[in-house]
Amino acid sequence: MSIEARLAELGLTLPEAAAPVGAYVPWVIENGLVVMSGQITMRDGAPQYLGKLGQDIDIETGQAAARLCAINLLSQLKVACGGDLNRVRQVVRLGGFVNCIPEFIAHAQVINGASELMVDVFGDKGRHARAAVGCASLPLGVSVEVEGLFAID
Repeated sequence: MSIEARLAELGLTLPEAAAPVGAYVPWVIENGLVVMSGQITMRDGAPQYLGKLGQDIDIETGQAAARLCAINLLSQLKVACGGDLNRVRQVVRLGGFVNCIPEFIAHAQVINGASELMVDVFGDKGRHARAAVGCASLPLGVSVEVEGLFAID
């Protein structure tokens, strides 16, 4: 099954890839690896899921935020792959950042929202190494940011 068919089966439509808002590029390809800049919880040009986990946002909502970040990663990845997500050989690594209070300890549960989407979309090729860390703040006050590393043909 093609990745586009799998996305349709999951009821997912990828948004247009967002332009960078700083002095960086959204992705770099080197030796068959796509290094993706962190994607935040943007939808239709507006930040979503604002606030801190453990204070303003619960774990389930944080997982939805991480899933949105993963959808935005896929949008950028599709551009990097020349429009063909079937070029993805492996999701190698995700790095998740959780805007949270110091006492919050469920970072991994939150970032599962992104990890599970990668497996849903790519199957076994979606299984990856990962980091999930807490931080004091994120751009625009969003609750989650996710970066990625992908192997492509």
